[in-house]
Amino acid sequence: MLTEEQARDSVIVALDCDHATALDLAERLEGRARWVKVGMTLFYAEGPAVVREMREHGLKVFLDLKLHDIPFQVRGAARSASLTGADLLSIHGLGSSAMIRQAREGVEEAAVERGGDRTRLVAISVLTSMDQAALSEVGIEVPVEQEVARLAKMAVGAGSDGIVCSPMEARQMRELLGPDALIVTPGVRPAGSDVGDQKRIATPSRAIEAGASKLVIGRPITQAKDPVASLESIVEELCQG
Repeated sequence: MLTEEQARDSVIVALDCDHATALDLAERLEGRARWVKVGMTLFYAEGPAVVREMREHGLKVFLDLKLHDIPFQVRGAARSASLTGADLLSIHGLGSSAMIRQAREGVEEAAVERGGDRTRLVAISVLTSMDQAALSEVGIEVPVEQEVARLAKMAVGAGSDGIVCSPMEARQMRELLGPDALIVTPGVRPAGSDVGDQKRIATPSRAIEAGASKLVIGRPITQAKDPVASLESIVEELCQG
């Protein structure tokens, strides 16, 4: 069971939509939501300005760019992403410990330059759209939970503040990484919602109970007839436990 403020702070509203819709949602959710996710589609279309626009509405930003390149490039990209004002940034765990260490250096450089808090990093483990068959298709034959654990331990050891995993692995990750690690879980769907392209999912209260820090929830809020009412329903569920 969470307090109302804890519940609001645990929900990241995924703005997987066009710019006009994102701005409309930011305005409607201002004062109610605490976090939004800006993903690749929106960021590539609008650039760094969209992060500043979200922050002007009092929203913290999870910049979900899933950086994955050679360490030198990722260091520069992480620095640039951090300078936009992003509070949280995703990188790919599969990029190696060397890449993750460079990402950490990049966001630390940016924190000095902008004179603010460091952008925190979370490493993608196994995408929530992937199941065991999809993992095997790309040549990884170990069970999903084993691959998630391997990448999580490596990533946090290299300087990531936490990981992105499905709610199904949240409990194992909390036990593995300890109480301070950020565990961000997409694939969260309120009861009765369309699961879309997600494979490994849970309800908001079950994800938090399992150990998640942040819940990424998009379409059940953004495509609802009343996004504010949908967000408030999720907050109420989390408060009730």
